[in-house]
Amino acid sequence: MPLPFYRPVCDQPRVITMSVPSSRERAPLTSNYWRRFWRSQHTKPPTLPTGLTLAGKTAIITGSNVGLGLETARLFLSHRLSHLIMAVRSTTKGEAAATALRQQFPSATIEVWMLDMSSYESIQAFAARVNSPQLARLDIAILNAGVGTQTYKPSPITGHEEMMQVNYLSTFLLAILLIPALKNKSPAGTPGRMTIVSSALANITPLPDHASRPLFTAIDDPKNFGNPSYGVSKLLGHMFLWKFSEGNYVSADEVVINMIEPGFLRGTSLNREVKGASVIALKLLQALAGREVTDATTVIIDAAEIKGKEAHLCYLADWEIRPFPPFLYTQEGRDATDKLWGETMAEWSFADIKGVLERMKG
Repeated sequence: MPLPFYRPVCDQPRVITMSVPSSRERAPLTSNYWRRFWRSQHTKPPTLPTGLTLAGKTAIITGSNVGLGLETARLFLSHRLSHLIMAVRSTTKGEAAATALRQQFPSATIEVWMLDMSSYESIQAFAARVNSPQLARLDIAILNAGVGTQTYKPSPITGHEEMMQVNYLSTFLLAILLIPALKNKSPAGTPGRMTIVSSALANITPLPDHASRPLFTAIDDPKNFGNPSYGVSKLLGHMFLWKFSEGNYVSADEVVINMIEPGFLRGTSLNREVKGASVIALKLLQALAGREVTDATTVIIDAAEIKGKEAHLCYLADWEIRPFPPFLYTQEGRDATDKLWGETMAEWSFADIKGVLERMKG
């Protein structure tokens, strides 16, 4: 999206358009990660635009019965969102959260739809419901649902390590399946919006060695499970978006898709499995540097509603476009990304995602 740049010529301003570099076009960050982390955590959110309104719009927010998802729902509703679909694994917990929101925002339509992110069948059923005539309009999809586990857990359905399954495979399958609805059910001339919650840990997390075996096999290996595993699951998302951007599947005139880093937060359930001495360290770090959940929600609304088409297929943090993780700019990273894409397409063959992507081009 062009930005105006003014330079005086003969006492008259002349407008020169400057395109905003995408994440891929930016140089990778090379400064010390932990210094960036500290600055980021203490960056104050900008004031939201006066008059910002979501009136008439419909939004889906996954994992919206607790934590960041719930507070994002509350923020959107406070800006007059007309229709909220809370996509949650437990409809009982979802209805409890929805009841409170309905009392606070009685003019909004708030629905609870079941979505189990560990189940491909549930994801397909949810996407089919979204794409059906049952839903007349869709403007925004916030893919927030995710897991952070401290013990190795294979998915009982697919056998994949749980964080890779939910945070990567399931999240990006859902993303692809929701694109047609965002494209076709948003008002003419206004692109749908999709924002996927990621993590800055993707910037410093290495992939496990996979030189002699499939990448998924290496990640699923219990021997490779540990503190990097959450970051790996998020790095895979960056790699997928990088490769997806090469295919010209969706233009910014149709759907603006991006990923965001909400920051290291206090007040969410993501780290609920942390135990022992680690709990003390976590609480201390949250006290010193934890970002408030309400501040993090403004990162989401900024990416999903305020930023323009320049944010398409970009990664955003601290309310601005950032480059992808440095690993992706290396030959090793690009080779791994190609490998990931091939394995992912094979994994999703049951849903003919290759065909879905090719039809998007048409």
